[in-house]
Amino acid sequence: MEKSKKDNEAKDVEMTVGEEEAGNDKAEGGDEAKPKQQAQKDKDLLTFEDVREQMKLIERGVNQKEVRYINRALRGIQSLRKKTNDAILRRVTVAYYPATSPLKEQLLDYLDEPMDGEEVSQYRPRSSKTGQPVILPELDIFVHLLILLRMLDQERMEKAKKCSDALMEKVVAENRRTLDGLSAKCYFYHSRVYEMCGQLAGIRGFLHARLRTATLRHNEEAQAVLMNLLLRNYLHHNLYDQADKLVSKSKFPESANNNEIARQHYYLGRIKAIQLEYSEAYTHLVQAIRKAPASSAVGFRQTANKFAVVVQLLLGQIPDRSTFRDPILRRPLAPYFKLTQAVRNGDLELFSNTLDLYGAQFHSERTYTLIVRLRHNVIKTGVRMISLSYSRVSLEDIAEKLKLDSSIDAEYIVAKAIRDGVIEATIDHEQGFMQSKAMRYPPKAYRKDFQSVEERREREQQDLELAKEMAEEDDEEFP
Repeated sequence: MEKSKKDNEAKDVEMTVGEEEAGNDKAEGGDEAKPKQQAQKDKDLLTFEDVREQMKLIERGVNQKEVRYINRALRGIQSLRKKTNDAILRRVTVAYYPATSPLKEQLLDYLDEPMDGEEVSQYRPRSSKTGQPVILPELDIFVHLLILLRMLDQERMEKAKKCSDALMEKVVAENRRTLDGLSAKCYFYHSRVYEMCGQLAGIRGFLHARLRTATLRHNEEAQAVLMNLLLRNYLHHNLYDQADKLVSKSKFPESANNNEIARQHYYLGRIKAIQLEYSEAYTHLVQAIRKAPASSAVGFRQTANKFAVVVQLLLGQIPDRSTFRDPILRRPLAPYFKLTQAVRNGDLELFSNTLDLYGAQFHSERTYTLIVRLRHNVIKTGVRMISLSYSRVSLEDIAEKLKLDSSIDAEYIVAKAIRDGVIEATIDHEQGFMQSKAMRYPPKAYRKDFQSVEERREREQQDLELAKEMAEEDDEEFP
């Protein structure tokens, strides 16, 4: 009996120790979770204070009628966008809107339900020191815009569309000079929401109406943004004629910021390229690249450089090799480097293979229509190189070298090259060969040609090395 009693006591002691250890583990787990929660709360509090500072700038700009304070707050939107979450935005909304305001309930509906233990405090802005608390239209639109950006980042597209429509109702209802910059931002993200929803054509009439209003009110910030949004809208649906008419009938504001000027040059470059005005197109694209921010807007610079390379090839020029060596552009421009090699060497087979391999990418990047036009340049370069290499060559051999279907196609291409002044040669139609005049060198002219051959070989060797480096990088990044 005594032994069994001792065993029971030992078991009780063991159970007590086990329970204490389990309790300690839970306590330790809770202790570990608490610092994390506290750190998140501290981080959210700092972000909330940042939002308040930007809103104070807007209030100051409205009260003093100084737009520069509002513009300073708008420049901080991107940094706030990365740090805000539903809890912070809910706290801002509760703090700034009156308790009975229908605007408050409308904005809170877009956000997730609050978590347990979430603290919010009523904050009275300086604009409501006396009387019934109200919120300035500028502050209301600013908070609404932050919530819209949150919906976009979280890809809640149905809510984003509804939120954007409500935001546009507020912007359209107001006519205040202090809202010029804010309205321009709102128009931009409204168009972005509809583009991501695949309904960009549905707001074209709205954008036209707002452009007319902005022009009549001399709201140059919104005017520049709306013109670029309409051009993007037209080009998205391949409506180049309508885009060209818009450009010809509208005047782009000279006071627009560099970002909008860069976008304007980019869209003009694309329009001119489709219209075969390659010199103007290249000038606009180069200006777009120069006006783009140097430290950001990587995607924009990559896209603009792709179009610039294709247009330069259509002009009969070879892009500078440093363009393809740029770390930011190296990978995105790899297919375009192969196109450049094909055009410069007159290699129709390489051109066709590149087109087959990257055709889907060219379509998605909207450069395919321009790239197809390069086929004539590739053939023209190939004919020129053949005429320089052979004093007499049969049309069948030309067709074989250029990968053409028949000698009849080769005859037509050679005849066109002779007519355009690309080569100096004659065609013997009866015997089916081309007689080149390019081999009849003046005295001692061969030395100059030897030098050009050496230079060409050196450039080919450098291109080959660059292509190998690109291939090695691809292998490293994609094992």
